[in-house]
Amino acid sequence: MEPFLRKRLTFLSFFWDKIWPVAAPDDGAPGFPDPAASAEPEPPATEPCSAPVPMQLFQALYDFRARCSAELSVSRGDRLYALKEEGDYIFARRLSGPPSTGLVPITHLAKATPETLSDHPWYFSGISRAGAQQLLLSPANAPGAFLIRPSESSHGDYSLSVRVQAKVRHYRISTAADGLYLQKGRLFPSLEELLAYYKANWKLIRNPLLQPCVPQRAASRGTECPPPPQKLPQQDEWERPRSEFALRRKLGEGYFGEVWEGLWLGSTPVAVKIIKSAYMKLADLSKEIQTLKSLKHERLIRLHAVCSEGQPVYIVTELMRKGNLQAFLGSPEGRALGLPLLLSFACQVAEGMSYLEDRRIVHRDLAARNVLVGDDLACKVADFGLARLLKDDIYSPSSGSKIPVKWTAPEAANYRIYSQKSDVWSFGVLLYEVFTYGQCPYEGLSNHETLQQVTRGYRLPCPASCPVEVYTLMLECWKGSPEERPAFVTLQKKLSAAHRRLAPAHT
Repeated sequence: MEPFLRKRLTFLSFFWDKIWPVAAPDDGAPGFPDPAASAEPEPPATEPCSAPVPMQLFQALYDFRARCSAELSVSRGDRLYALKEEGDYIFARRLSGPPSTGLVPITHLAKATPETLSDHPWYFSGISRAGAQQLLLSPANAPGAFLIRPSESSHGDYSLSVRVQAKVRHYRISTAADGLYLQKGRLFPSLEELLAYYKANWKLIRNPLLQPCVPQRAASRGTECPPPPQKLPQQDEWERPRSEFALRRKLGEGYFGEVWEGLWLGSTPVAVKIIKSAYMKLADLSKEIQTLKSLKHERLIRLHAVCSEGQPVYIVTELMRKGNLQAFLGSPEGRALGLPLLLSFACQVAEGMSYLEDRRIVHRDLAARNVLVGDDLACKVADFGLARLLKDDIYSPSSGSKIPVKWTAPEAANYRIYSQKSDVWSFGVLLYEVFTYGQCPYEGLSNHETLQQVTRGYRLPCPASCPVEVYTLMLECWKGSPEERPAFVTLQKKLSAAHRRLAPAHT
């Protein structure tokens, strides 16, 4: 059998050598270079004592050219997954180019930091099945365009959406303990490897994967390649001169100041919040900015830079094109959304607030107007902690309109007792906004009347489009005693479970 397999399946010679080891020649026989002629360590010719290693990501420090079929050629900068350690070598799989494996000297490699999914042009967080279908069928995308997104119906899994002529097909990517798979029996350690495999073997899913989906914002600009964005600063470079930011269009105005769309150094779109110094405790602003710098989560708005030397103070963040959640839900696009996406919005906000809760940070002004929406329908919590900086005579019930009474827990509105549990109350009102498509809570009541009615036990009714189990969560958020209100981590789990049950069975 051995001669037959070696003759017919020559491309598996390395595998056959593992099963039927061949004694290494003593001299410089063909296929094995003379050790004295090369500074590289000689690969093991017979079966070495190999040790499996955990799946690790490496990067090539130098070019290396294979000297025999057992070795793998790599170029400097190539990224590889280490599959097994074999003495002075790593048996690795190259991620770039055609899928291939082989031995690479360990001296030529260094451990690499994994890329996040958001670094890849084919990954769309927060987009729904319907949104993916609409985007892939837009004129900017041709047959063969594809994207990967989180599954709507199975938390922790993913969906591969592919355009096939005038249709879009969706494939579930399941997550297992030791990897991911689209088809049982074919397990991959990462989405990158899974995608590379099905790009090369697209006939297994009967649809070629030709190019990543063009996002909506890129499609609206046309096919002309935009200038590359300015590299964002590291944490020791947050402070920037105001001259770097050009204000283009006023987006809105709130308790803390005006918000403008701007350009950073003429190329990077940003949102610039100009703080109203007359209303703020500027002595505490520096401390609050330090807190903002330390927070990093995909459900929180990302800080880019600050201008805090002199006046006015700028807080510069990423730009979310679809604006705040309250206004978006009231728009024609927002009103067309169904239950799965409304639940998705609720889950995303709960996830961001759970992160703040874990770090003992109180938002104080959680509402749909302070949640921002991106092109891919990803939601991010904004303005967390800034309410603490408002002067006492501004942010109090006696000042009338400044305090957001209709979103504020009774103990906070009456006695200025703010906590994570008062944020939970506000989250209940935010859920009401989501399932009424941005409707103002306690419509027809003044702030004074609202506080009076709530203190007496009145609660908002269940919205027409709201599932009973979600309204039950709202009522739990509005418990009179703060201690009886659930934690955000509990709300996140319950909403995710409701999303899985109530969303359609397909992804």
